[in-house]
Amino acid sequence: MKCAKFFATLFMCLFSVQMWGQNNVIDEVVWVVGDEAILKSDVESERLNAQYYGTKFDGDPYCVIPELLAVQKLYLHQAEIDSIEVSDQDILAEVERRTNWFIDQTGSKEKMEEYYNKTSTQIREMLRETVRTEYLVEEMKKKIKGDIKIVPADVRRYFKNLPQDSIPYVPTQVEVQIITVEPKIPQEEIERVKKTLRDYTERVESGEISFSLLARMYSEDPGSARRGGEYGFQSRGQLVPEFANVVFNMTDPKKISKVFETEYGFHIAQLIEKRGDRVSYRHILLKPKVEEKELENALLHLDSVADNIRREVYPFDEAAFYLSHDKDTRNNRGLMVNPNTGTARFEMQDLAQVSQEVAKTVEGLKVGEISEPITMINSKGKEICAIVKLKTRIEGHKATIAEDYQRLKSIVLEKLGEEKLQKWILNKQKNTYVRINENWVKCDFKYPGWIRR
Repeated sequence: MKCAKFFATLFMCLFSVQMWGQNNVIDEVVWVVGDEAILKSDVESERLNAQYYGTKFDGDPYCVIPELLAVQKLYLHQAEIDSIEVSDQDILAEVERRTNWFIDQTGSKEKMEEYYNKTSTQIREMLRETVRTEYLVEEMKKKIKGDIKIVPADVRRYFKNLPQDSIPYVPTQVEVQIITVEPKIPQEEIERVKKTLRDYTERVESGEISFSLLARMYSEDPGSARRGGEYGFQSRGQLVPEFANVVFNMTDPKKISKVFETEYGFHIAQLIEKRGDRVSYRHILLKPKVEEKELENALLHLDSVADNIRREVYPFDEAAFYLSHDKDTRNNRGLMVNPNTGTARFEMQDLAQVSQEVAKTVEGLKVGEISEPITMINSKGKEICAIVKLKTRIEGHKATIAEDYQRLKSIVLEKLGEEKLQKWILNKQKNTYVRINENWVKCDFKYPGWIRR
């Protein structure tokens, strides 16, 4: 331990780097945790990131951030001891997601590189280490928390002891059923789209224009058009089967795929690179346009269906099962499922994330009432028609055991998990060498064990 302290102190001194002939500090070690250093530049980087993303700190950032980084290093040290591993595939997928988000925010890959003053490869490497650290910390937290077991009596006890002003408020929740119809697309329109994509292929193969520029100009995939049709490396499981079958069978980056169809529309694709079980590609998506006449026909059909349900010719559940075009809700008798919770209950903000048109329609319905036919954009980006039924509405209220047991159970589990983590951190502090630069020590830390008296 004495040797560790000596080298950590020497480490802190050596890393207080000064510009030659000047007193301006470029960087310095502000904390040492075990044999890991926290640099002033690390703190500044986190502060600027928080500022960019709008994150607020409960206290002085120059106190809060280094402590957060110190706790992170405690988790990482234990993760190394316990041989915690995280999936490279999951890390790569998250790196691609964040890279694509950066590109969307800045406008292009070139602008992203200019903003960060790094190549896209360097940015990905930086993100890879960041994501790996985050994943290791989360896995370590899961292990520390363990499998916490609670029974209903624990939840009732927690709820009983809560002050009235601390009882959680549950926003209004709804359960919604839906029947959808996709307007018929004339064969002539489908052939027009296919011909357009074949024309694009000819233009690329003749050298007239690049695939990526065509994607930026014409692709109707909002998730990739701005990036020249690119999504980065993806695994087969991340793609719909029809798309995966094409791009994973491509071998020549100079070749363009034949026109193929998925539930999103019609595509052409170009291979960029394969790495093991992952593939990077570009694609252009075009969607056949719905004619006004076909849209009106679908609305009239749904108007008739809604009328029959109101006259009790058949129930909504049965109509949804036999008539709805949406496979995700058809087998569920039309009942929509909240992707955030896996249940049929939606808070209005969650419903709006799934479909603003449905959320707006539901707001004007009484329980059991069926809407007039509406047009909406589904999750595949297609224009469809629908009728909606408000099955149940639970008005906003303070949580009760009877109505909100699962929500209260989750709160109790989270509380017990946090208590375990805090206890672990306090114990870990006792057995970890910590040294804090004297200019960074005047803080009201969340965990007081950093400073040994």
